Amino acid sequence: MRKFFCAAFVPFIYNFYYAQAAKKVLPCYDLTSVLKVEPTALYKPHLDASKSFNVKLLKDSKTVQKYIGSGKFHKIKKNGKGYKVQKLDYSRPYLVSKAKSTLEKMGARFSKETKGHTFTVSSITRTLEDQCRLRRVNSNASLGISSHNYGNSFDISYIRFNDVLKYNPKMEIALEKVLKYYAAAGRIYYIKERQQSCYHITVRNY
Repeated sequence: MRKFFCAAFVPFIYNFYYAQAAKKVLPCYDLTSVLKVEPTALYKPHLDASKSFNVKLLKDSKTVQKYIGSGKFHKIKKNGKGYKVQKLDYSRPYLVSKAKSTLEKMGARFSKETKGHTFTVSSITRTLEDQCRLRRVNSNASLGISSHNYGNSFDISYIRFNDVLKYNPKMEIALEKVLKYYAAAGRIYYIKERQQSCYHITVRNY
């Protein structure tokens, strides 16, 4: 009886293990389909700017760790002068050096303009896996390649200031003033995303 039980149980464990392993290995996105999606004319400059940093498309955590290990990606603090980073469920607090310093300078400028107020960073670097998970809960998430997938883009909420979720037109005007300054200086591109209530910012390789 014991021999029969072992003979029946071992194949079950074997099949279960490899079924679980397959689930972990297979990505939740189809790269061919992702690459086929054409960016809009408004979004294309963001992708072109992203590719200029010599960062390969971030597919998964291993790719991100590779750039962290090589010193290409730098960690973003949760709190900085003029900004706070909210809890990140679908992105990672890392950026290329130029994007990190630009975010910090924007925060400092915003703080100076508003006499100490802070804006909120709602999303930073995402892998294709992160993007796929996000799409499961947010159908508006990009189906194609995002500039977030290269480590030089971040989102800033225009309905959350000083860590308070509340529409504040005065703070929003101040934030847009800062964005316009950096865009005019050739340092960033930005898009106001209505559905996500945020500004999508991509740092250029200036």
